[in-house]
Amino acid sequence: MKETCSKYEALFTFGDEEQLRAHIAECEDCKNEDETMKKVSALIQEVKPHYAKKQNFVMRMKAACLLFAIILGGTTLSVVGTNQDVMDTLKYGTTLSAEDLGFPVDSYGLIMVE
Repeated sequence: MKETCSKYEALFTFGDEEQLRAHIAECEDCKNEDETMKKVSALIQEVKPHYAKKQNFVMRMKAACLLFAIILGGTTLSVVGTNQDVMDTLKYGTTLSAEDLGFPVDSYGLIMVE
């Protein structure tokens, strides 16, 4: 049984271009590996424009969601800021109790259950 050459990955990663080309010229296993890699690279280059379109769409959707959140938050804060009824009820340092919310409470301030 013939052992296959495993130098292609090491030369591709750590070697220079002329060492890789010299080895590919003399080794059949690495030549087949190089042809396979070139085919994969061609497929990736073919699909690249479609992937870029998808990434562009995703980025636009993220920007639209962020803009919507900013507008919604700004609108909410401006409504709460200008509504004086809410501002009179909620002041800094005060808490709402069950009695303030309209629930029937006992002498301890707990909600009464009948």
